[in-house]
Amino acid sequence: MSWFDFDWVDAFTDRAFGGNGCAVVHGGAALSDDTSMAFVNETSLVECTFTGPSAIADIRVRYFLASREIPFAGHPTIATVAAMQSRGLFQGNTLTLETGAGVVPIRLIGDEIEMTQVAPQFGAYVPADLVAAAIGLSQDDIMSPPQFVSTGLPFCVTVLRDHDALRAADLNVEALQAVSEMAGFSGSDMAEPFLVTLKGATDAGDTFSRLLLAPPSPPEDPFTGSATGAMAAYLWKHGLMAKDTFAAEQGHDMGRPGQATVTRVGPSDAMIGIKVAGRGHVLMRGQVNLSEVSV
Repeated sequence: MSWFDFDWVDAFTDRAFGGNGCAVVHGGAALSDDTSMAFVNETSLVECTFTGPSAIADIRVRYFLASREIPFAGHPTIATVAAMQSRGLFQGNTLTLETGAGVVPIRLIGDEIEMTQVAPQFGAYVPADLVAAAIGLSQDDIMSPPQFVSTGLPFCVTVLRDHDALRAADLNVEALQAVSEMAGFSGSDMAEPFLVTLKGATDAGDTFSRLLLAPPSPPEDPFTGSATGAMAAYLWKHGLMAKDTFAAEQGHDMGRPGQATVTRVGPSDAMIGIKVAGRGHVLMRGQVNLSEVSV
């Protein structure tokens, strides 16, 4: 039998059942794609990670949705480091992760885990009418030109006028196809717009966001760390965020409140990275038998 240790971690929160959950399968990077995707599907989580040795970093991390492998994801990165830290799998306050988007530096700051996402890439602008159709809103609800941005994984960043519009958004999977065709990033078919408002869900926040997901993923992501980095880069580039560091909030209307501290690296017109920091709460741990896979 092939038993693997795993930890189930709620990321971007310091309490149980907050933020976004991720199962971290230690030593599972050699598992097949099919088995990894089947495991994600079994958990009903959006994403899970699978770790292994690396020749270029302290550890290799593979990121899977139920439908495919992706190069990088934010909340699973926080979850992976929190899981490793809880098991004493590394020493000190720094760590490097080999991901499909490159080597990601990690720093522990108090009880927060800070990842430095890669320099933002700014892709195609998407006509507001296409995005509005994909999220069931009016063009008037969109206050800035939607644009694909990536800090490791591309998202169509869409700034909405207020919380009412944010809460009214409803994903139209058929209409989403027109947005997807404009992504322009190789190696990824992520197209769901990352919706953000310029007011926090609480007084402690500066932004409040949602990410609606297409099947076979769950219908909504409680907290999206990679999209938060892309969103922050967009806000700074377009002059919509005056602060160099701000608090991003997501998941509150789902009963899974999460918060990240986001910091720009470099000037707004020449960013060389985006730092996204948050906490991780190890909810449960155990072993999973994936005996049908030869590793």
